[in-house]
Amino acid sequence: MIALHFSPEIQAACPQLCVATVEAQVRNSEHDDLLWQEIHGEGQRLLTEYTPDSLKQRAGIEATRRVYRALGKDPSRYRPSNEALVRRLLQGKSLYEISTLVDLNNLASMHWAYSIGGFDMDKIQGTELTLGVGREGEPYEGIGRGLLNIADLPVYRDAVGGIGTPTSDHERTKIGLETTRLLFLINGYDGNQAATEGCARHLQELLRRYAHSDGGHMGLHRP
Repeated sequence: MIALHFSPEIQAACPQLCVATVEAQVRNSEHDDLLWQEIHGEGQRLLTEYTPDSLKQRAGIEATRRVYRALGKDPSRYRPSNEALVRRLLQGKSLYEISTLVDLNNLASMHWAYSIGGFDMDKIQGTELTLGVGREGEPYEGIGRGLLNIADLPVYRDAVGGIGTPTSDHERTKIGLETTRLLFLINGYDGNQAATEGCARHLQELLRRYAHSDGGHMGLHRP
């Protein structure tokens, strides 16, 4: 199991933080029709319930935005992924189709309103991750975004450097079709343990249905 640590800056900005982890053996694929039926169904539900303004009031999104502001980052300029994903739908845009593991991550994020980091465990350096705060000039290549300014963003670091923020994960540890060992980090900045664990269990069930997995192991971590 991966060990999680929390910096004093994160503890001060979000003492109620609750992070659930899911580690699993998986098999990825390019596309799954049944999964995308679920994704489209969830998208239709969200379209009937939210607007771009009311979306910000969902507990997981509001709490993530609040932590960004506490650390000195503008959440409207560097939108957390849990907000940006649904915002695309509300703007009439289609969701990106990446691979089954990434797509089911997005489905859970849409449903629970949490930012979920997804990583290939074989690309993580070491057995520990620390959630800290990005530094000015710290190099970070966001997936599909190029160099990303992560100063004042919450960032998970392995033995080499940053691998994940709520805005974008790093290219170095991204999930690919070759991924067989998976780590999900569910960031419950709202401190709702029941919902954070519910999201983790949902991900485990999705892995069982769509990724040839037994669902793996779940853990819960607090500062």
